[in-house]
Amino acid sequence: MGEVPALVAAVTPHRLTFVVPAGVSGEALQVCVDEELAGTLSVGEPWVTGVHQVDSPLVSRDGRLYATCSGTREQEGRVSIYRASPNGPREPFATGIRNPTSLAEGPDGALYVSSRFEGVVYRVGADGHHDIYARDLGVPTGLAWGGEGVLYVGDRAGRVLRVVDGEASAFAELPGSVAAFHLAMRPDGVLCVSAPTLAPRDVFYMIDRDGRVEQMPGWFGRPQGLAFDPAGVLHVADSLAGSAGVYRLAVGAAPEQVLSGAGVLGIAFGPAGEMAVATGDSVYRFSPQ
Repeated sequence: MGEVPALVAAVTPHRLTFVVPAGVSGEALQVCVDEELAGTLSVGEPWVTGVHQVDSPLVSRDGRLYATCSGTREQEGRVSIYRASPNGPREPFATGIRNPTSLAEGPDGALYVSSRFEGVVYRVGADGHHDIYARDLGVPTGLAWGGEGVLYVGDRAGRVLRVVDGEASAFAELPGSVAAFHLAMRPDGVLCVSAPTLAPRDVFYMIDRDGRVEQMPGWFGRPQGLAFDPAGVLHVADSLAGSAGVYRLAVGAAPEQVLSGAGVLGIAFGPAGEMAVATGDSVYRFSPQ
């Protein structure tokens, strides 16, 4: 890659798999085989490390990154949520939230965080101070804001709850009671939900405004984090070994892999189209394409 040798892991007539050398990052890097140009690619730059993500990170409307230190069940770490500016290092943002799981920016500009241990969603202000926004939510995981100030909350029993002004009501239930772990709201108000299991292949779901659930085709191995880019195109993080990466699902087109990387579980887009991709302990930044 450029002038740095890279270890080849596998070769087929149509695919070359290699290990990106340590320290290599940037845009439009040349990949050469036997001194002939094989193509170009971008390598993400570490945005934050030393975190613990179980869902997607968040890039706020002002371009700041928020990442969790989720921990194991009942664990309360020294820092619950870290924040990083577009060009700066991480800094502690919020403490005292056990098992922070999913993040969503509210219409009021505040950060909303689910705690799967406490069964609540917190509202976190700009100074990191937090108060309970909604409680008695089971084991809340995924979060997504819809129109008219409605917050949708998934839980591990397969339910999706509708929360208005802190009051929760039933909205939809996934078949088989699989965990509604990752949520993303389509611009037209359709809720996308992925529910990773230990099955050989998993699916994800679309839920319309009336709570009707539609199972999508089984394109993926283990779909996890979901996010829409600024153009409204859905991207899915697939964590299954052998197909791990990020896929773009344009309407009427087959899934297109736009990123390859082991351990990918979450994805978010910023206001300028920058993409944040999370593994379990790090978040990487990619410039707008």
